[in-house]
Amino acid sequence: MKLSFKKTNYSPGELSSGGKLLTYAGLIIVLFLFLFPVAWMVFTSLKSLEQIVSEPLSILPITWNWSNYLEVFQNHPFSTYLWNTTWYTIVTVIGTVFFSAFIAFGFARFRARGQTFLFALLLSTMMLPQQVVMIPQYLLFNTIGWVDSYLPLTVPMIAGSAFLIFLLRQFYLGLPKELDEAVTIDGGGYFTIFFRIILPLSLPAMATAAIIEFMYRWNDLMGPLIYLNSQELYPLSLGLANFTAAYAATPWQLLMAASVMAVLPPLILFFFAQKYFIQGVVISGTKG
Repeated sequence: MKLSFKKTNYSPGELSSGGKLLTYAGLIIVLFLFLFPVAWMVFTSLKSLEQIVSEPLSILPITWNWSNYLEVFQNHPFSTYLWNTTWYTIVTVIGTVFFSAFIAFGFARFRARGQTFLFALLLSTMMLPQQVVMIPQYLLFNTIGWVDSYLPLTVPMIAGSAFLIFLLRQFYLGLPKELDEAVTIDGGGYFTIFFRIILPLSLPAMATAAIIEFMYRWNDLMGPLIYLNSQELYPLSLGLANFTAAYAATPWQLLMAASVMAVLPPLILFFFAQKYFIQGVVISGTKG
């Protein structure tokens, strides 16, 4: 009896139609779980307070109250919160990313005794809980009169971020040192190497670092909560947390409207910069 086998073009990486269906179904379920809270927030921001507290609960608003967004600006200092958050985030992102890149350049290009120990010591700070240094830092800044200002939140950025330093150092280790030697032969120094060679080549990694720092600073609540006392200095995170204090009861429709507007800038930034974010993570993770 002669056996014959039919040759197929099936490859192990391909899925059958049933496998694809299950994969897409699973992805749709996960997508729904992630998007449902966002959809609930958006729809709630367009409801009236009576509909929000009424039973039975409905997802879609009966009357679409777009005036809730206008009322946030009229009856609450939302524009002040937005301005404070915007300039605070921009300043800290630029400063932290630049100084982190400068420090990472030193760890990647300089060779000195004890360099490995210093870098390990730097990385160990990421394992130190923030609660451990919270009180000593507050006592220090209170002694020098920086409380109720943005100085405690912006000045420490000159030390960079341990995670961003590690991320950028991994990228710099993958850049050929022949570029440095070419600049040295032409009479350039380390500052020329850093500003003319390293920074232009590290834009994907720095974009990744900037997005990570932007998300952290935009949503930062603990820092402003500790150091800021005046309401005119509040960022969005602290302003939204303090939203109930301005009213006898929580106006959920206004709080959700303010939350939607607070979420939009990071969402838009990540939507347009996700290509550079993924590229920077991949490159930084495979170099060194």
